[in-house]
Amino acid sequence: MVTTTEKQIAVVQMAGVCKTFRDFWRRPRVPAVTDLTMDIHSGEIFGLLGPNGSGKSTTIKMLLGLLYPTKGRIAVFGKSPTDVAVKARIGFLPEESYLYRFLDARETLDYFGRLFHLPPLVRGKRTEMLLEMVGLKHEARRPIGEYSKGMARRIGLAQALINDPEFLILDEPTSGLDPIGTRQIKDLIRELGKRGKTILLSSHMLADVEDVCDRVTILYGGRQRAAGHMDELLSVTDRTQFITDRLSHATVEELRKLVRRLENKDILDVSAPRTRLEDFFVQIVEDARRANVATSGVAGAGEVPDFLGSGDEDDGRQVVESLVSASADRLAPAPVAPAAAKPGSHEEGSKRVLQGLIEASDSRATAPGVPRPVQADETARPAPPPLNADADVLEQLLRGRPSPSREDGPKP
Repeated sequence: MVTTTEKQIAVVQMAGVCKTFRDFWRRPRVPAVTDLTMDIHSGEIFGLLGPNGSGKSTTIKMLLGLLYPTKGRIAVFGKSPTDVAVKARIGFLPEESYLYRFLDARETLDYFGRLFHLPPLVRGKRTEMLLEMVGLKHEARRPIGEYSKGMARRIGLAQALINDPEFLILDEPTSGLDPIGTRQIKDLIRELGKRGKTILLSSHMLADVEDVCDRVTILYGGRQRAAGHMDELLSVTDRTQFITDRLSHATVEELRKLVRRLENKDILDVSAPRTRLEDFFVQIVEDARRANVATSGVAGAGEVPDFLGSGDEDDGRQVVESLVSASADRLAPAPVAPAAAKPGSHEEGSKRVLQGLIEASDSRATAPGVPRPVQADETARPAPPPLNADADVLEQLLRGRPSPSREDGPKP
């Protein structure tokens, strides 16, 4: 859990940012973002809200270094968004899942792992854990092109986490998901926030943002119209609400009289509280799963992988060091003029192997009665060279001299 001091560290800083798209003649045409100033602190879940065309996608692209601001300053981890070192610390789930349709789920995650230069062992380990987390392990061998939109969003989320990012940008993460998948994604976002991840969530689903975000910014027409903590923005200050066990009608009437006498006000509404439709739906599905009701849909999601936010860099570093060491040993140059072979040395072992090949060749050439398969057109083919020709070549190798070239002819 991040501390208050850690939360004050700004992962994203935007000051007076403007972005104006120009036409062919370089004339200002569309002001997408105007004078946007906001900070996203380390370890918080930040919501970016607004209707279509309000500037959310443009803001995200500027944070990723895909677009340059017309005016203003943007810093991610204190550096320019175009810095490659900054990009390595970011995970991004775009609004549309741009994935290779002919790859399956494992190949897709392995591909993105290679882009981050993850060692093979780390890629394989993380791939299996992420597939379990998003509930696609039993569909891992299907091509991505056969996935539904909800399944594509799941694998898209997995690829955004393959590099264990410090800053996670999610653009409409619950688009196309059923209520169960939506609840799982929200639970995942909350869990990642607890593990210290900084998350920017852009969504049209206001209930999703309300459930998981610490602070929000609302954009309209490219300008910031409201910003602040959820409790500050959503609290109704001119009303009082209290919840108790069910009361009788007589007790409710006595409370009405008491409020009128003491406050000169009336109780506006008395009703039984309702559960949320999402909670009710999830409960019905969970009951069916516990009863082992068969379904062809996505399996239940698994636990959040341990490598996310757990400092798993040590394991990856050990793998990298072992690979570098093995590569250095393999590429080490051999000595140009080796000394005479010592007993038990590698050179002596190589000579023993070659000598065994010569003896085996001689024994095959002289062994009587050894059956040999006859080809149908063997009579039309020239007779093969004697086996002792191979023995001559091997003998030349043993003596350390190259065999004479056939084009040069025999040497005197």
